[in-house]
Amino acid sequence: MSRRFALEWVVVAFAVLFIAVGATGLVAAHQLRHRPELTNTALIDPVGTAQVQSAVSQALTKVLSYDYANPAPTQQAAQQLLAGAARGQYDTLFSTLEKKAPGQKLVLTAEVQSAGVKTLTRDTATLLVFLDQASQRVTDKQASVSAAELQVDAERIGGVWKVTGITPL
Repeated sequence: MSRRFALEWVVVAFAVLFIAVGATGLVAAHQLRHRPELTNTALIDPVGTAQVQSAVSQALTKVLSYDYANPAPTQQAAQQLLAGAARGQYDTLFSTLEKKAPGQKLVLTAEVQSAGVKTLTRDTATLLVFLDQASQRVTDKQASVSAAELQVDAERIGGVWKVTGITPL
């Protein structure tokens, strides 16, 4: 009887051990599947990466280009392509610009030189963007070009990539 009792304890101990190992394996597998770096598809989804690069580059070119004589296209682009904090940043920046630009007859032209996707999920992206912005004042024939390095956050809203945050670096 004691031998049978000992055998039952061994069987119970092995069962507990196997359950513990199985549970540990399930937890480890769950953690591996849900690591942030595994949800970043920027390096493994070339089509999605190209789409967000193109959409963000076009959006920045449109909203950061401005003609004092015809500000409507810039305003329309901002309304369609910006959301969240980026929209607030635009409103602050361009309210000042709209006051000064007509007097200086200012024309701004933005051009994205390079855009790299740092992170990409199904509906969000973070990009590093190198952008040149040329400005020309007709009043005194002054022209200048400035470069900017930006971190840009984007979100797919209603099937369209919109810029949601712009951080100068």
